[in-house]
Amino acid sequence: MNYRHGYHAGNFADVFKHAVLARVLTLLGAKEAPFRVIDTHAGAGRYDLDGENAKKTGEAGNGIRKLLANLPQGAARELLAPYLLAVENSSPYYPGSPLIAQALTRKQDAMVFCELHPEEHAALEKSVGRDRRAKVLSLDGWTALKSLLPPRERRGVILIDPPYEDPAEFKRVADGIAEAMRRFATGIYLVWYPVKNRHDTDAALRRIVRAAAGKPALKLEFEIGTPKADGPLRATGLLIVNPPWVLKDECDLMLPALCRSLAEPNRGAVRIEAID
Repeated sequence: MNYRHGYHAGNFADVFKHAVLARVLTLLGAKEAPFRVIDTHAGAGRYDLDGENAKKTGEAGNGIRKLLANLPQGAARELLAPYLLAVENSSPYYPGSPLIAQALTRKQDAMVFCELHPEEHAALEKSVGRDRRAKVLSLDGWTALKSLLPPRERRGVILIDPPYEDPAEFKRVADGIAEAMRRFATGIYLVWYPVKNRHDTDAALRRIVRAAAGKPALKLEFEIGTPKADGPLRATGLLIVNPPWVLKDECDLMLPALCRSLAEPNRGAVRIEAID
């Protein structure tokens, strides 16, 4: 309840996460059938990168601002285009995942954004505006995985993006995925996670993969520097359960180019692993 994403908005982890989310939404939108986006920890929706909170950390400088100054070209640029369009549409603010979803869904699609923090929730309502496709709920994200699934559209993307301030958060993610899979086994689940201690992170991910009940998964990790348990975030990941079938091929092209744009000199790394 105390976490405020405004301090970290637009950093390298956001760019990585949102670029992949944009690809998933774009691929889902290639079929006419409607789908639903459920964001369990939605935040404020949009962020002022020149505001007081963002300036305290300056993290957008190693993220979206660095990317815009050093855009990849060719196929990677084309794959990044939906994300960059969402960023452009939100100018002068940086879009959180709710605004990216709004930008990349269609009139037949639906969205549910969950946020418990009172100030963040109020800001989220203002950010989303009067979009009839969207609901903004003051609802715990873990409760949402029980109460909002399955969606009536029978197609859906569920973004699980907690702050990981509590050491028990990884366990909550695994328990949440297990519960969600019982209710909506065909959904696409995007689980964001930080990487500080690789041994602990890998152990937690194995627990989450087991909770996914044997469904195919794609593990993406994005590193701009050497991860340190007591240092600033330098590596992050997404575990995607039931990924769209071409997503791995797209990430093979997009993520190395994105890493070259954002990584510290001679420090970047991308890991892409399909899990069957």
